[in-house]
Amino acid sequence: MKLLGKMTMGIGFACALLAGSAHASVTIGGTRVVYPLEQREVTVKLDNDSREPSLVQVWMDDGDADAKPGDIKVPFVITPPIFRMDPKKAQTLRVMYSGEALPQDRESVYWLNVLDIPPKASGASDANSLQLAYRTRIKVFVRPAKLQGKPEDAPAQLTWKIAASPGGKGQAVSVSNPTPYYVSFSEVDVESGGHTYKNEQGGMVAPRASAVLPIAKMNAVSAGAKVHYTAISDYGGALNGDATLGQ
Repeated sequence: MKLLGKMTMGIGFACALLAGSAHASVTIGGTRVVYPLEQREVTVKLDNDSREPSLVQVWMDDGDADAKPGDIKVPFVITPPIFRMDPKKAQTLRVMYSGEALPQDRESVYWLNVLDIPPKASGASDANSLQLAYRTRIKVFVRPAKLQGKPEDAPAQLTWKIAASPGGKGQAVSVSNPTPYYVSFSEVDVESGGHTYKNEQGGMVAPRASAVLPIAKMNAVSAGAKVHYTAISDYGGALNGDATLGQ
């Protein structure tokens, strides 16, 4: 996988990587992938919605979005890694676990990257054209067999507390996760004293760990305030819930 490393940016020709761009022609059939660890492989469907072909490169990373595909060490193999997608066609990726040791008492998380490189515009010269390559990056949750509980029940088991803002000003919320599942959020709101403070950027808390989520303009909020969250299910759906903010 050396394609990404060879892409260069110049005055006449530029290649930009836009993670999760809505303009990408090649789309992934889902917002996340769940890999049951007892399975030999899982499949992921891609679709090319454009009227033009695309060159596609796929790889997985362990959390470093800037790492080069050739330098990444992950316990998964994806086939095919580089291919052409004809217009209005689909392609199935096979994601296979290589068998390296992973935690058996909790989920692990990796990221699937899909780089969509469209063809050069017909009739365009290198001197006056700009070509964009779009990268989409989604989470891959690796799930060992026989974990306790259900992933859809995990958000309701979280505990929430007031925390210092990561920026050093104002307040944030700390969320603790006692379950073996990752919990991702699309939105978190805090209601206190007739005000609603919002985090619309989302976030994620790892199994049996805590995370601090910034809340815009939140200040002077005390214990007992209400937390309203929207977590994300295995299928990309909304899991709405409420909790009380502790001290």
